Amino acid sequence: MTTTESTKQAYQEKAKAQLDKFNAQIAELKAKGEQAKADAKIQYQDKMAELYAKRDAAQAKFKELQGTSEEAWTEMQQGFDKAWTEITNAWDSAVAKFK
Repeated sequence: MTTTESTKQAYQEKAKAQLDKFNAQIAELKAKGEQAKADAKIQYQDKMAELYAKRDAAQAKFKELQGTSEEAWTEMQQGFDKAWTEITNAWDSAVAKFK
């Protein structure tokens, strides 16, 4: 093998190693992107579950509010107000997280 052939082969090996390394970096970046997407999906699902639970609690309080007597009205109104505050806080938190 001549020096030129040897130099050419060494250069090709170096170029192939660089391309292999670059391909590995791309694959790693893609995996990280997919992981971030999966993490975001999990966070989204968790927040949605929290919002549904808060909404269900507020709806339950509203139903209780509708069936209360005059004596219990003030107490039930406070309970509904508290549930509504919780749902709006959960909503604001969810919206801020996914902006």
